[in-house]
Amino acid sequence: MNITSFLQNRQLTVALTGDIDHHRAKEIIRVVEDKIDQYLPLVCILDFSEVTFMDSSGIAVVICALRKERELDGRLLLANLPPQPLRVLKAAGIEKIAEIREESRL
Repeated sequence: MNITSFLQNRQLTVALTGDIDHHRAKEIIRVVEDKIDQYLPLVCILDFSEVTFMDSSGIAVVICALRKERELDGRLLLANLPPQPLRVLKAAGIEKIAEIREESRL
């Protein structure tokens, strides 16, 4: 699994890649939570630009990141969503609890 991240001005961007399914979701959650714990960002951006497939397990990734950010009184943004992951998240109503952006910039 290749998850990259960078921090700038207390804004953490985590670039997700490949498939997000039940085989990878737990590991992705662990990595994202560890990065949030390490950097304590005011804003966390999950960048989906390189995600090729996502099932409902991806919703768990978003919910866990959202909970971690709320513990810090921070915000979670979902950026660069390809059509298929966007459909999954919209079907779950994620846009009601997390902001969806076409680009990763604030």
